[in-house]
Amino acid sequence: MNAPLPTGHFPDPDGSVPRFREAGDLTLDLTHQDGRVDDCWLGLHPREFALLWRLAEQPGERITVAPDSDGGAALLARMQAKLARVGLAQLIAMADDGIYFLDAPPASSLSRIAGR
Repeated sequence: MNAPLPTGHFPDPDGSVPRFREAGDLTLDLTHQDGRVDDCWLGLHPREFALLWRLAEQPGERITVAPDSDGGAALLARMQAKLARVGLAQLIAMADDGIYFLDAPPASSLSRIAGR
């Protein structure tokens, strides 16, 4: 599945979309359009956040990122560097065929019960 990297593709926060998505120790916050581990924010660019949000929608689902048209390879490298600062560089993995996926367990049921 191809994953476009548009900006502003998030639905209006009217309650139908959860504010948070979790990927292992990483919490993505739709309101801030950033990710954090504990109290350490990553400082994601909107396109970086959009891709992580998409990947975290279904961890393990493989998507392609066009490496040349939109600077996809550079985008992924920047994201991995930011994730490395919090010990999560391995969170974004690449399959042998150049397809990327989020290598994280799904959110726990406790998080879903808490409304996160």
